[in-house]
Amino acid sequence: MRLVIARCQVDYVGRLTAHLPMARRLLMMKADGSVLVHSDGGSYKPLNWMSPPCRLSERDGDERPEGAEAFWVVTNKAGEELRITVEEIEHDSSHDLGIDPGLVKDGVEAHLQELLAEHVQTLGHGYTLIRREYMTAIGPVDLLCRDAGGATVAVEIKRRGEIDGVEQLTRYLELLNRDPLLSPVAGVFAAQQIKPQARTLAEDRGIRCLTLDYDALRGTESNEFRLF
Repeated sequence: MRLVIARCQVDYVGRLTAHLPMARRLLMMKADGSVLVHSDGGSYKPLNWMSPPCRLSERDGDERPEGAEAFWVVTNKAGEELRITVEEIEHDSSHDLGIDPGLVKDGVEAHLQELLAEHVQTLGHGYTLIRREYMTAIGPVDLLCRDAGGATVAVEIKRRGEIDGVEQLTRYLELLNRDPLLSPVAGVFAAQQIKPQARTLAEDRGIRCLTLDYDALRGTESNEFRLF
């Protein structure tokens, strides 16, 4: 991960346009290709960002705005750009964080995952489970399944579905779809409650949203053999 503290201006050019005027900010360039722009307020959410897959290029010469110390352009696969005009760099460092073991879910999320794996046809008729906690290089996918047509489906399970969860599933899908034995891999974002912004982002990325009824899942009779 590269961390840069700089006085910069940020412009997003694509389906929407957004402008951040010149100010001191934290720029994060992560190993997965994502770039995030943070201020010292606004909680944990970035002011603007570009999700992977994307590429960062540093422009020199005539392409660099006059008076700028650096000019970075981040481009995604749709051709949208995050243009970062840097007036002054105060700090620039890179750090190898290694492979993250993934988020340890709370009791409700862990139980939701267990219940949904046991009653996988809640996802749709004909669904079968390949594996729970399917490990990838960036962490475990909650459930890896096959739909009625035999296609691979990755399922991310949350108690409350927010944008961060959609971003997490997006990263998993990007990685899984590089595997010719699994691709094409579709995504399902499953949660007890899904925020409207998260649903909009998921649907825009072709990810299906599913609202889970925890009580109904707990009351579903299992088809596993039991001693009693």
